[in-house]
Amino acid sequence: MEELDYQAGDQVGIKSITILVSGSRAYGYLKGEKGVHRLVRISPFDAAKKRHTSFASIDVTPEIDDTINIEVVPGDIKVDTFRAGGAGGQHVNTTDSAVRMTHLPTGVVVGCQSGRSQLQNRETALKMLKSKLLEIEMKKREDEVKKLHGEQSDNSWGNQIRSYVFQPYTMVKDHRTNTESGNVKAVMDGEIDDFITGYLRWIKN
Repeated sequence: MEELDYQAGDQVGIKSITILVSGSRAYGYLKGEKGVHRLVRISPFDAAKKRHTSFASIDVTPEIDDTINIEVVPGDIKVDTFRAGGAGGQHVNTTDSAVRMTHLPTGVVVGCQSGRSQLQNRETALKMLKSKLLEIEMKKREDEVKKLHGEQSDNSWGNQIRSYVFQPYTMVKDHRTNTESGNVKAVMDGEIDDFITGYLRWIKN
């Protein structure tokens, strides 16, 4: 796993983070994590110790290679550069090497600050942008097929694919596959194999 971009929250936590996961069939295993994830817990930032519900939206896109031709018009891209930085002063850079690209026609925004040079980050960001644009095109085609079949899906807030509950009981449940685990801490620490295999079995049925 490699961290490509990190945006700290306005007050605490993480606003957004982009990571690259490499390995055999990485996208095939992780594509089921795409969607809205719901967390219920007693917030450590609430003096009244009340339960809070939080949401995180996860996007999973495959990394495309040079065999797939996605045309990006240079005039359609806005490029911003800035100094790389991270939580607690990590990855701080003294030059404007970090890159953020905005695809003006679609509004897609990608960023990279992991490389040592601006050129390296530009290349990575452009690759990420092409992956996003490919996904958008594939989604359009899928939606057309669903319309023909009278089907629609909604991946918006309130349509979570999985819930992580710390209070008043401990339970992680995938609402698509009904896969469950009572060890919520282990799942939060990354033990999600059961949920991955549960999803892969579910889409085959």
